[in-house]
Amino acid sequence: MSAWLKLKYVDEETQLISWRITVSAMLVTLLFLAMLSRAFYLQIVMHDHYSTLSQSNRVKVVPIAPTRGLIFSHDGVLLADNRPSFSLEVIPEKTDDMDKLLAQLTPIMNLNESDISQFRIRLKQKRRFESVPLVFNLSDDEVARISVDLHRFPGVDIVARLNRYYPLGANTAHTIGYVGMINEEELKVLDASNYSATSHMGKLGVEKAYEDILHGKVGYQQVEVNAQGRVVRVLDRTPPVPGKNIYLTLDLSLQNLAVQALAGQRGAVVAIDPETGAILAMVSSPSFDPNLFVNGIDSKSYNEYLNSPEIPLLNRVLQGKYPPGSTIKPMLGLAALHYGIRSFADTTWCPGWYSLKGSSLRKGDWKKDGHGHTSLGRAIAESCDVYFYALANDLGIDRIHEWLYQFGLGQKTGIDITGESAGLLPSKQWKRATHNESWYPGETLNIGIGQGSILVTPLQLAVSTAAIASRGKVMQPRLFAEARDPVSGKVVKEGEPERIQMISNTEDEWSKIILAMNDVVHAPNGTARRISEGANYLFAGKSGTAQVFSLAQDEKYEASKLAKELHDHALFIAFAPLEQPKIAVSIIIENGGGGSANAAPIARQLLDNYLNRLEPIETPVTYETADLL
Repeated sequence: MSAWLKLKYVDEETQLISWRITVSAMLVTLLFLAMLSRAFYLQIVMHDHYSTLSQSNRVKVVPIAPTRGLIFSHDGVLLADNRPSFSLEVIPEKTDDMDKLLAQLTPIMNLNESDISQFRIRLKQKRRFESVPLVFNLSDDEVARISVDLHRFPGVDIVARLNRYYPLGANTAHTIGYVGMINEEELKVLDASNYSATSHMGKLGVEKAYEDILHGKVGYQQVEVNAQGRVVRVLDRTPPVPGKNIYLTLDLSLQNLAVQALAGQRGAVVAIDPETGAILAMVSSPSFDPNLFVNGIDSKSYNEYLNSPEIPLLNRVLQGKYPPGSTIKPMLGLAALHYGIRSFADTTWCPGWYSLKGSSLRKGDWKKDGHGHTSLGRAIAESCDVYFYALANDLGIDRIHEWLYQFGLGQKTGIDITGESAGLLPSKQWKRATHNESWYPGETLNIGIGQGSILVTPLQLAVSTAAIASRGKVMQPRLFAEARDPVSGKVVKEGEPERIQMISNTEDEWSKIILAMNDVVHAPNGTARRISEGANYLFAGKSGTAQVFSLAQDEKYEASKLAKELHDHALFIAFAPLEQPKIAVSIIIENGGGGSANAAPIARQLLDNYLNRLEPIETPVTYETADLL
């Protein structure tokens, strides 16, 4: 090859290499410029944005749960407390594999299926960045066991919280209620922001009714966290506003006495201030331990409550429905006077039975030989059934319904906690609508002695008794007395007495019926005369015995031959002192037999306890009677 050709090839190769170098340099320059441009964009233009993102990875805004308000009795005894405790909690977004985490924690914390299933429910209710409790109320041993291995579990931490506790347990369970874990349905109606740090809310009783007062307002804090999501330090804090403390109208001495009096029996006791409607005692027996429900009751314990023949979860005060028996006789006596069906001096012949005209069916009196000529006052004092059979027949079911409704029967009383039953006050319209049948005169006779289809709650009976005591004022019952600021102790809200109805009898009519009820307990022939022995005050009462099944015309009731659940219910109502009454009570003992023998002594204990603590009354020498007995 000639020298010229060799030179030509070298020149072409040099040009090619130079071109490649130039192109490569341009590409490198362009890439470098692009990198510089991107760096400028990220570090200068988007500096604030990415700085904020970086800060959010390091700094978290954490909601702080407010301290729940405490609940006290009227005399200042603590009924619902907050106790410090430790819980093991998990932040879902810090955990890659939740199933694996739970499997690892199970042997360390002795988790069972119930613990895990409850935790999974709570997981669905929380956002991924929120802490979810796995185990509540850690013992010292549990805290020590998990602390050793805590570094192995990112997103898992021991958190100090306040746990609701009820010092008196079952004694006030049906009244105070309890708090429990917030469920999905409740989350839909709650203020999500205010409950962002709260896992519990009121489920029953006062806890539920006054949730808005007890809960308080959520606070927030900015915290610096490490790579595992654990708090390193607090940067800023907006403290929560604690819930208000609530004081109830309950008199704890009276409440405890009622609990003791009903021990081992099924029944209810209600004590109320006739002038204000304030509930002084409210006991349903048997009861339950509300502390078991706070963090989720285990299925075994819940099933034991649910399947118990004693039905401890039933609030008998509000939901128990019973025939009132003879306790409604004073109310029917007032109806007779109001409508002009009877005067106080009129008498009815009682041979020991009553039958409607044209009927051979006889309705027996509790006194087989009868009471003879009986006036209204004597009919109440001796609880003459025949008198009230005749009176009911003359009044008719429509007027009876209209009258008893004024006393609060057949309707909810409006007490300031939920779950109340309206009972049943029958009428012609009710029977037609419910059974598509006509009302029969014989049914009216049954209503006249508080039997048949009429059903009342112990609370309704207490409200109606208080209405007699106050001579016609039907007051709305209430448990709330006042709310106080937990820091200053200043009263921020007060409960106000509210009158529902004023029953329009004359003063003379009220006086005569009240004196007749006084005869029930003080007169020599009163059905509950034994309970007034040694009393240092005058009081009024009325016993009731309610059948739980019907007897044939010639059939005799013999308790000794019947199963306990077929025994009559024992009822008693009372108020004291006779002038300016300060307390009215209703007592129902399921299958307790006679009201005078079994329920009346409880009433006497309650009246003694309350009145003798207020101001002892001089022993009366004599008492007035409703009429010549």
